[in-house]
Amino acid sequence: MDTHFLESFIAVAEHGSIAEAARRLKMTPSAMTQRIQALEQEIGAKLLRRSGRTVMPTEAGTKVLQRARQLILQVEELKSLAMADEVAGELKLGAVSTALNGLLPDILAALSKRYPRLSVHVVPGTSEDLYAETLSGQIDAALIIQPEFSIPKTLGWHVLRNEPLVLLTPKEVVAHDPLDVLRTNPFVRYARTTVGGRTADRFLRANGIRPQDRFELASLAAIALLVDRGLGVSLVPDWAPPWPEGLSLNKLPIGNDGYVRRIGLVWSRASARLRLAQAFLDEAGKIYEG
Repeated sequence: MDTHFLESFIAVAEHGSIAEAARRLKMTPSAMTQRIQALEQEIGAKLLRRSGRTVMPTEAGTKVLQRARQLILQVEELKSLAMADEVAGELKLGAVSTALNGLLPDILAALSKRYPRLSVHVVPGTSEDLYAETLSGQIDAALIIQPEFSIPKTLGWHVLRNEPLVLLTPKEVVAHDPLDVLRTNPFVRYARTTVGGRTADRFLRANGIRPQDRFELASLAAIALLVDRGLGVSLVPDWAPPWPEGLSLNKLPIGNDGYVRRIGLVWSRASARLRLAQAFLDEAGKIYEG
């Protein structure tokens, strides 16, 4: 039995969608469907059924699902045992967009140079989704924004980058007093659905500022572009480059270090690839803490 077929079945069962499972595993939906059909033929039972717009395990599929997860873990453990004396194998790593473009390239360059037999399967996503996938064991580790709650002991956590809030203004705006600038100019708000956006909102509330909200969006790069176009000022975490090219704006500290977004690595202590996650963390630490 091909374990890749089991991985496909697990992905569909967990995401409730063949299309989403195919996207996560970088396959076409038709190829995913073929894998599921081949697995059902080999097992001799229907494993999935449609329920409205979602796909759910059948009774037989539910029984197979838990054992399939265990089997995949056992296969990974066998690979780890076979490579116990070296850092080799595949690390399943999640990354939020700012880490994907900012922190990750340099880490992967150093990692591939030192450990040529280590490969990294990168899964993009939000901090909330990637945290949940690390907790459930779907991925081994993730570069995410630090959660606003305590992280359980089953997971490890290490901060790699502190990103204090900065005030973004168009180049022509004179900012002698950041608070006055926030009070008197149209405001491009970093979405309060994000950790950084909620951090900015706490700063505004603590200083009694009710900004003139004009736009609210979750993309930091888009916010920088709107400020560059003179559509307002903004309060955002000082995220890792690259920033959009050709910007003409001011980036000013707000003078309060208590409002910071932190990016770090969260990993599962129970992962069969814990050694690989540690190797990744070691290389990341050399770059961003050295």
